[in-house]
Amino acid sequence: MKYEYWLSCLNGIGCGAMRQLIKYAGSAKNVYEMPAKDLESIYRLSQPAAQAIALSRRHWDLDGEYEKLWEKNINFVFSDSEGFPDKLKNIVNPPRWLFYIGELPKDEVFSVAIVGARACSEYAAAAATELAKRVADYGANVISGMARGVDGYAHEGAMDHGGKTFAILGCGVDVVYPPEHMRMYERILESGGGVISEYPPGRSPLARQFPARNRIISGFSDAVIVVEGRERSGSLITADHALDQGKDVYVVPGLMGDIRAMGSNRLIKNGAGIIISPDDLAGDFGFIPKADRGGSDRLQIPLEKEELKVYSTLDLCPKDINELSKQTGLSQREAILAVYGLIDKGLAGECPGGYKITV
Repeated sequence: MKYEYWLSCLNGIGCGAMRQLIKYAGSAKNVYEMPAKDLESIYRLSQPAAQAIALSRRHWDLDGEYEKLWEKNINFVFSDSEGFPDKLKNIVNPPRWLFYIGELPKDEVFSVAIVGARACSEYAAAAATELAKRVADYGANVISGMARGVDGYAHEGAMDHGGKTFAILGCGVDVVYPPEHMRMYERILESGGGVISEYPPGRSPLARQFPARNRIISGFSDAVIVVEGRERSGSLITADHALDQGKDVYVVPGLMGDIRAMGSNRLIKNGAGIIISPDDLAGDFGFIPKADRGGSDRLQIPLEKEELKVYSTLDLCPKDINELSKQTGLSQREAILAVYGLIDKGLAGECPGGYKITV
């Protein structure tokens, strides 16, 4: 881990050259111990980069620098270590390292990225807030980038509704950017979420690092929702990464002619899913909120398509199979099977006159 941390802090070596370096050497420890002449012979590693590695080894305190991470409560994992997220292992250009304060999103928990314009409209702010609240109500994680605008509203919406949210930064995890989001940064950690970056502590928020971090936002997510985005905006880069990773992309439609929504509206034109109501999340993701039990955690319950149709039709007034069949368009047999599935999951119950919702 100490050698990996040293390697992660090297400047001036591109991702391709770094991968080639590790592949050639076999491990970060081998890179650290490799003679300077061997470094200069590695394909794609320039002579200045090889010299920078050799110079760094003479001045780097392996034990002392690694201890500083723990002093700052910063966790560190790399792609071959225990605890590295499975969701990131097979994406295009996976990160070699992750630094985080707080927690990492659990692979088994459904996660939704909500991203969009920094200079967003009031409509987009309200939409991002409401969508994040609903995602939190389903027990899912909200992933975003802690940027101004839509990202910030998404984080706040999730936390205001008792949910967990995770911020993927384009700088070091100990650098709060933008500075006015200091309280948001603190709340994310206080609420059980996490602040995550592939960049080492102290790294400044350089412009080139933000497009790169978007592949991690989509990588952690099972679906991506774009709430307003200009042409060639960062949120569209996130959507492109999501599509490359085989993730579903959804868009909140914006006003025709609004420059802030030109890019996101074009995503719809090109086939992205449309979110016109927070209730759409239940239908598309197959999750419904389960009522709180004295403030306990909200749970997520997967439903079959037929079960979801029947559940959305049931209420507190009993309905028989004939009525459910007519309202859902299902055959009586399909309606019966769906009802029994809901009863098994504790979402519906039998009563005089038919069936009714229990949650």
